[in-house]
Amino acid sequence: MARETPAKQKKKTPKKAKSIPKNTKVLVIVESPAKAKTIEKYLGSSYTVKASMGHLIDLPKSRMAIDVDRDFEPEYITVRGRAGLLKELQGDAKKSDLVLLASDNDREGEAIAWHLQNAIAAKVNNVPVQRISFNEITPAAIQDAVAHPGEIDEAKVNAQKARRVLDRLVGYNLSPLLWKKVKNGLSAGRVQSVALRLICEREKEVESFIPEEYWTLDADFKSGKTFFTAQLATWNGEKPDLKTEKDVKAIIDQLAGIACRVADIRETDKTIKPKPPFTTSQLQQAAANRLGFTSKKTMQIAQMLYEGIAMDNSRIGLITYMRTDSVRISQVALDEVRAWIGANYPEDLPEKPAIYAVGKKAQDAHEAIRPTYITYTPDAVRAYLTRDQLRLYTIIWERFTASQMNPAKTKTISIDIQAGKGLFRVSWTKFIEKGFYKVMKVLAGKDEKGGGTYPLLKIGDMVEPVNFFPEQHFTQGPPRYTDASIVKTLEERGIGRPSTYAPIISVLLDRYYVTRSNKQLVPTVLGRLICDILVEYFPLVVNSDFTALMESKLDAVEESQVLWADMIREFYAPFKDRVDEVGKTLESFKRSLDEITDLSCEKCGKPLVKKLGKFGFFLACSGFPECRSTKSIPLGVCPRCGGDIIARKTKGRGKEFYGCANYPECDFITHFKPINQNCPKCGQFMVEKYDKKNGSYKSCINPECDYLHSFDDEESGGPQDDE
Repeated sequence: MARETPAKQKKKTPKKAKSIPKNTKVLVIVESPAKAKTIEKYLGSSYTVKASMGHLIDLPKSRMAIDVDRDFEPEYITVRGRAGLLKELQGDAKKSDLVLLASDNDREGEAIAWHLQNAIAAKVNNVPVQRISFNEITPAAIQDAVAHPGEIDEAKVNAQKARRVLDRLVGYNLSPLLWKKVKNGLSAGRVQSVALRLICEREKEVESFIPEEYWTLDADFKSGKTFFTAQLATWNGEKPDLKTEKDVKAIIDQLAGIACRVADIRETDKTIKPKPPFTTSQLQQAAANRLGFTSKKTMQIAQMLYEGIAMDNSRIGLITYMRTDSVRISQVALDEVRAWIGANYPEDLPEKPAIYAVGKKAQDAHEAIRPTYITYTPDAVRAYLTRDQLRLYTIIWERFTASQMNPAKTKTISIDIQAGKGLFRVSWTKFIEKGFYKVMKVLAGKDEKGGGTYPLLKIGDMVEPVNFFPEQHFTQGPPRYTDASIVKTLEERGIGRPSTYAPIISVLLDRYYVTRSNKQLVPTVLGRLICDILVEYFPLVVNSDFTALMESKLDAVEESQVLWADMIREFYAPFKDRVDEVGKTLESFKRSLDEITDLSCEKCGKPLVKKLGKFGFFLACSGFPECRSTKSIPLGVCPRCGGDIIARKTKGRGKEFYGCANYPECDFITHFKPINQNCPKCGQFMVEKYDKKNGSYKSCINPECDYLHSFDDEESGGPQDDE
């Protein structure tokens, strides 16, 4: 294949072809059946819309298929099981006057279109093949795209090819090394390994953190018939350093019977500006924080909303393309949302539309994520959406609409109460103007909804202390990563792109490198071992700055500023030398995670070994391969029949729960994870529970036993309060 010359480095703008004559028989190929079904309703009878179901041509899974001696040329094949569909599309193309390739307008979509174009050209003569793209699936957007077809963007195809080749070279060199040195079935990836390192390093911080005790002191005050609570803000003019209960009680003793008065009242006005519309990462973060969605679930639901929802006798694409790093909005969308705000909230319509700055690292290929029709309010589409679809659509609609409304204005009243050497402080915040918060229902947090009343006091008024409330606390260590926070970190560091955030997390979970615990990402023993090996022997591969640099180079390929083969060549030679060297010198970790137990095999009586499999630890007979008996690791004793409690998964989504191994004879189940400890009060097993107020704590599984205490409390003298 001929190499590009430097003269071709200038960014190529895809040419626009002539508009399509009437009565032309047109085949439109999209990626998914849902999208095909929606688009078909927007086009006339001369159009046939078919789905490619994603990639039909790709690299083979069984071998590397990259010719490193010929400019890293990839060897593409028809994806297994897709030959029939490809042949069908080629047959449809033969019967058509024109083929329009309408895969997604990103690197992967451009590569799908490029492969289809080549496959059709190889079998069909004299049928023109052109490219169309759109940001939303609405009648106007589809008809405009069809009326103005263009050509495939070769630079975007090269960027996808470079990314695919780069990931294949890394994966197909590192993964066999891990198979040889650790265990079969493992994988290492260019981006996933960096994410794994971030999660493992955070876990080390969590484990090494030593909580420190501290106390706060609140007091109830009375003014006439009004009661309010304030917190000790200063003592002797300095921030109180209350490390023990003794410190707090010493202050309370000094405050006994003391006269208290209002020392100061301050009013502070604040203007809160609305946030820009969602990008992919921001949508995933908001959906995780507000709705409890995983990144994967968010993208699956967003895909449905984008591709089309059945509404009465039509299918409507409710949101624009959901993989984007831009906050840009089209002029048409701005005009529509301003008209809607003017009609419904005229007092909150700014004089000029808000224009948000696009980030330096943004590719800006698509608009921000927004509703396609602002008049389709959440209430208007409620009847057509599932609960989760409605919740996600609601936050997209709210964020976009709010972004073009006036800021909110608040007033905060802070009151200082002088009590001897102490100064107690309390604050209230209320809205002066709600502004964009008028359309916020799901997105607004409790602290953003305002409200609350405050006592009518003036400086010098005397108030009476009614009661003091000392409270013990412990400093909190760094939080584990969640879907939302790892996506935010990856985006901030320039690692990955909008289309890769959700798959990165999914791969780490699927490989059992990471597990979810109370929505937090926790590295497994296997994940830590893999991370340690990669950090020690391949520090460059798991370096976040290096990975971000490679992402920038891929962007440069898309801008025709860098030749993709040159980019790969610069990386590959030193990387391959290092792989070969480590393969010879790295010690084997095979069976290092195996652990002999005191349990015996039910078939042959030999000891059982705790082994690590694809989905976690299990028990296997040490007499393997003569005896192939295996069983799940018992996590507790069933309170009904005395059988083993084991981890199980639901069908479909595969959500983990815990049940009796004697099912179906015994149908005991719990969704709380058992821990290796029995209740000191009733003897049944303990489980891990979690809530936002208390964090993680443990409790007895027995509903008739009130034994409950936090993880940090190792006392076993009796029941504890669920504080």
